[in-house]
Amino acid sequence: MAGHSKWANIKRQKARVDAKKAQIFAKLSRAMIVAARQGLPDPAGNFQLRTAIEKAKAAGIPNDNIERAIAKGAGTLSGDGRQFESVRYEGYGPGGIAILIEALTDNRNRTAANLRAAFSKQGGNLGETGCVSWMFRQCGVVQLAGPIAEADLLEALLELPAESYDLDETGAIVYGSVADLEALSTQLRQAGFEVEDSELRWIPNDYQLVTDWEQARSLLRLLDSLEDLEDVCSVTANLELPPELVAQLEATL
Repeated sequence: MAGHSKWANIKRQKARVDAKKAQIFAKLSRAMIVAARQGLPDPAGNFQLRTAIEKAKAAGIPNDNIERAIAKGAGTLSGDGRQFESVRYEGYGPGGIAILIEALTDNRNRTAANLRAAFSKQGGNLGETGCVSWMFRQCGVVQLAGPIAEADLLEALLELPAESYDLDETGAIVYGSVADLEALSTQLRQAGFEVEDSELRWIPNDYQLVTDWEQARSLLRLLDSLEDLEDVCSVTANLELPPELVAQLEATL
């Protein structure tokens, strides 16, 4: 069981999204809408929805807002004639970096136009369906709070439906199949680990190393711009940055 080597970059991208407090309510609401749309609108029978509701409550989203988001995802919200659909977009950033975007939209033309403008501004381009999705795989991801002894984690994972992991001094990310996410999260809790997050996530099969400062800055600005768009639920790129370059860029973005 080999650990992924891009833990710092994955963790950093997630932290940048979470740090934008003004967008948290909208992102969490969309997560509930997507979960209710893709499964049962009952959290008791829908692990993804139950997890999304837990995050929403932890962020302070009122119960009325949570109920509206679930109803919207289930298509039962009275007085809301908008029909939302989940759409996946694909494109390339500067230097050919592959980018996969998941969106929830009631207007494909608006969403595509906004994405295209964001790509163009930073020297990238929105591509055709299928142009980069073959470079990614969807996994169940469980994030654990640390510090965690690697020996303890390995011992636990031998008995669990885990495929691989990333570990550093602040915690760990454990990867499993989409079908095993609920079992993996539950069993890690039962094993005594502090589970911070459980979600489905697209993971690149391979990463492209970027060492040029200007290219890296344009790429991170592009990712930020995409994540800022109202219809966007998640953004994943096969980008790898050296730690020293990440530190330099953090001071300028």
